[in-house]
Amino acid sequence: MASNKHFSKIPSNLSNNSDATDPPRPYVPNTVTFARRTNSGRYVNYSRDDLDSEIGSVDFNNYTVHMPPTPDNQTTDPSISQKVEEQYVSNSMFTGGFNSTTKAHLMDKVIETETNHPQMAGAKGSSCAIPGCDAKVMTDGRGQDLLPCECDFKICRDCFVDAVKTGGGICPGCKEPYKNTDMTDQGDQQRLPGGEGGGSKMERRLSLMKSNNKSAMVRSQTGDFDQNQWLFETSGTYGYGNAFWTKDGNFGSGKDGDGDGMETQDLMSKPWKPLTRKLNIPAAVLSPYRLLILIRVVVLALFLSWRIKHQNQDAIWLWGMSVVCELWFAFSWLLDQLPKLCPVNRSTDLQVLKEKFETPTPSNPTGKSDLPGLDVFVSTADPEKEPPLVTANTILSILAADYPCEKLACYVSDDGGALLTFEAMAEAASFANIWVPFCRKHTIEPRNPDSYFSLKRDPYKNKVKPDFVKDRRRVKREYDEFKVRINSLPDSIRRRSDAYHAREEIKAMKMQRQNRDDELLEPVKIKKATWMADGTHWPGTWLTSASDHAKGDHAGIIQVMLKPPSDEPLHGDSEGFIDLNDVDIRLPLLVYVSREKRPGYDHNKKAGAMNALVRASAVMSNGAFILNLDCDHYIYNSEAMREGMCFMMDRGGDRLCYVQFPQRFEGIDPSDRYANHNTVFFDVNMRALDGLMGPVYVGTGCLFRRIALYGFDPPRSRERSSGCCGCCFPRGKKKKNHIPEENIALRMGEYDDEEMSLYLVPKKFGNSTFLLDSIPVAEFQGRPLADHPSVKNGRPPGALTIPRELLDASTVAEAIAVISCWYEDKTEWGSRIGWIYGSVTEDVVTGYRMHNRGWKSVYCVTKRDAFRGTAPINLTDRLHQVLRWATGSVEIFFSRNNALLASPKMKILQRIAYLNVGIYPFTSIFLIVYCFLPALSLFSGQFIVQTLNVTFLVYLLIISITLCLLALLEIKWSGISLEEWWRNEQFWLIGGTSAHLAAVLQGLLKVIAGVEISFTLTTKSGGDDVDDEFADLYMVKWTSLMIPPITIMMVNLIAIAVGFSRTIYAVVPQWSKLIGGVFFSFWVLAHLYPFAKGLMGRRGRTPTIVYVWAGLIAITISLLWVAINPPAGNTEIGGSFSFP
Repeated sequence: MASNKHFSKIPSNLSNNSDATDPPRPYVPNTVTFARRTNSGRYVNYSRDDLDSEIGSVDFNNYTVHMPPTPDNQTTDPSISQKVEEQYVSNSMFTGGFNSTTKAHLMDKVIETETNHPQMAGAKGSSCAIPGCDAKVMTDGRGQDLLPCECDFKICRDCFVDAVKTGGGICPGCKEPYKNTDMTDQGDQQRLPGGEGGGSKMERRLSLMKSNNKSAMVRSQTGDFDQNQWLFETSGTYGYGNAFWTKDGNFGSGKDGDGDGMETQDLMSKPWKPLTRKLNIPAAVLSPYRLLILIRVVVLALFLSWRIKHQNQDAIWLWGMSVVCELWFAFSWLLDQLPKLCPVNRSTDLQVLKEKFETPTPSNPTGKSDLPGLDVFVSTADPEKEPPLVTANTILSILAADYPCEKLACYVSDDGGALLTFEAMAEAASFANIWVPFCRKHTIEPRNPDSYFSLKRDPYKNKVKPDFVKDRRRVKREYDEFKVRINSLPDSIRRRSDAYHAREEIKAMKMQRQNRDDELLEPVKIKKATWMADGTHWPGTWLTSASDHAKGDHAGIIQVMLKPPSDEPLHGDSEGFIDLNDVDIRLPLLVYVSREKRPGYDHNKKAGAMNALVRASAVMSNGAFILNLDCDHYIYNSEAMREGMCFMMDRGGDRLCYVQFPQRFEGIDPSDRYANHNTVFFDVNMRALDGLMGPVYVGTGCLFRRIALYGFDPPRSRERSSGCCGCCFPRGKKKKNHIPEENIALRMGEYDDEEMSLYLVPKKFGNSTFLLDSIPVAEFQGRPLADHPSVKNGRPPGALTIPRELLDASTVAEAIAVISCWYEDKTEWGSRIGWIYGSVTEDVVTGYRMHNRGWKSVYCVTKRDAFRGTAPINLTDRLHQVLRWATGSVEIFFSRNNALLASPKMKILQRIAYLNVGIYPFTSIFLIVYCFLPALSLFSGQFIVQTLNVTFLVYLLIISITLCLLALLEIKWSGISLEEWWRNEQFWLIGGTSAHLAAVLQGLLKVIAGVEISFTLTTKSGGDDVDDEFADLYMVKWTSLMIPPITIMMVNLIAIAVGFSRTIYAVVPQWSKLIGGVFFSFWVLAHLYPFAKGLMGRRGRTPTIVYVWAGLIAITISLLWVAINPPAGNTEIGGSFSFP
């Protein structure tokens, strides 16, 4: 990225968009200039006048930060301008997009309340006291002013340098010479060793700014390690990213005594410990399980062949329908059961992870974290359906996670562009100043404040620090005030906007009176804008929609809420809100992102938002791994990220595309009426897939390898790919060329090794050089540690201990460009790269594409739940959720993502699992028919077989027993309960007869007629009854999806009554056929019981007369049926029976 950060003497191009009639002009690179000339001639200040300037080109490939040098300010010390720019960028909101300029708007304040954390945007700070200079005084990591004179005269860094160079070293305040003018860029660094004790007040202040021998310190513009200078002063050579290798092959400074060099053989001689272990299911459970599957397959084959041979001639239509349904059910069961043959469990060792990556070693003497960077994505779209307080709590749990602060970055995607979400995130960043240090000090779990303060268990258990009670009480009070501020934001924004709008109308009227003295004044009409806390227009969606400020039509927005932390730990003090001595008070990077949206563009819903975050994060932080979470899924286990990283950093981890965590839910009713926990899928199916190529991606709680999202093949994929048959027709080996190692690791399927070059793929990734340059960096940082001879494609220990670069204007401006609506045009974003478009279940398709390229995934089940979220407990919301999933599966079946078209790299059982994902909704057609068969049998007096003979009953008994035994063994090796298994069976039939059928119809309409399907977000708020947390469970909201199950229940109930009446009044009662029909009707009604219970609403609120009426209607209809179609040989109701 350094190649794009050049400084130029050319004047800034600040013209607006050129008119179409203007002659073509030569291309001029875009410039982002934030500077003002001071009295000494230096361009150091950033005044608000420059904020309204615009950049005059519609191409957004290059950005030049224009910092013109003056005679007394040559490029000898670029750290000054870089530091000032970084301070400005962290307090600016960047906006821009298609056919619009990229602007940086300085935010005096982001929210109404005062912010005091030095990392937060809009944090209050002292201004320079030099006349004509309004720059901020340099501060340390705690936000305290750094004043070089004992008179406490406030002066910014650049004015101080001016005073030293041109003013003779005289303090502008007291007119006394400075005692120490060796002020270097140590503003936000820790005190140097030995700086704590002794010395005057002046010396203690300047201890943060002093520098030892510059050649020895090898400091860069960030005050940290300077790689370029290190190359000249040592024998080092570059690797990739922040890593370096030495020419002699050692992981250290060298062998000549000038550092802690380490021989490769010394490293390999240490006992190697794995980070993860595979725990196989005991053979005493797994072997009978597999045997029962085989037995049931054989029995099903024999039973179906017997059913086909023995037809029911009395009701051939009934027999035909039942046989077709049974054949499909057997096929569907086989697709579901075969991938379960190889279930596994896994465990991690966090202590080994700490020893390898965070313990002082010869290659890492300071013990700084050697873990790779991690970017966390949180997506939200509508603050009305996804409450900002829920999103804010999720953000707080991420900021407080137990992962190296300087390696963690959080990106919030607001796809609605709402000011409410923006200010809620700013409030969360402000509250994090209290919450995060409190969690670190007292090891709080969970680190979602709402969940923590709602715990029903004893909060003081295992807490030993005497000030815990006091701290908890104070933080609880602050959190209550925080919730009130969040809840009051809608009204606050509306009142503020109304006030500013009235002010603008008054201004317009005054201007009209001044321009027209005696003329009749017309009413002034001004667009009602939405205003931010600093008194400027919100660039996103307004409360009253307007052009360029509506949903689907607004500019891209990026705001750094919390700037990147310092590289070294920053401990608090005892004078603040709580005692934070020995507690790291740094906060991770937090960025608000709202991608540009314009009419006429397909923004691809959540998948498009995720891809925008992938590109923006690659430019700004470029974490080698990405964790994506829904706004209502928070981190319940603060060490979850480390658990996932154990798999990625272990031997062979470079071939893992993602680590999927199970979804766990809160707020579910105790009986789990609608199987919201979905434990059969998450604890049975997903564990079984983990024994193959890995679990499917389920949309949230997934740790991705960035390179896998970029569409590259896994390392060593050519070594494992050997054509159709590796034994008979091996692939010819091509002549190996001398290719850089990073290009061998970055290979796409259609490229040969000789052709693969990152600089030949702008058509795939777009024209951002920043993005292309970040790809090999992310690949290298994501490699496992090369601490064992068997670790292939590894990196040296200590390679990632060097801090990353500061953010600058060109970087954030480039991030604005890559989230523009036009950026993906004529690229492979959404087709091969990133989240895949074209399906409402983009998560499954994205994971399928990775597995299809040969990547593997892992299922990480932690002892303490990794993440927790919410699920819709209302029947209607639950059915709509299932409808969305099933519709996506139908789309997959009719697309190129059908598992039947998978590549040879995908294992056969994995292919069957993906095939089942696309086929399962079609079972609803046969399921509905089969649910009506008992009623048709009772109405007609016939059954699916000629007679209930012994053969049929034996087959039925064996099939039922094997099903029960398989269920018990699944419960044994998965750990679920029998009730959870039964709830899943019940909702399988409820969803199959309602949502799945509708999904098949919608999918067919889309494929045949091209009718697009639209879905709305599931509301994540509670019911109207505040006193009952399960109020949503009893709300009855009508939907057409309820019609088929209601019809099935009514028909079967009536059929049972008709069957009994027919049998009782018959001359020769057919009890066997009645029992057969009633048994299957009872089977259907038992599965639909939760559905019927949901229709009744709240317990005790359904009037008794409803049940009386239902019984009377059923009896009346049954008697009417018997009267219309009496038993054979009788013309009267009941045969010989007559009413008295």
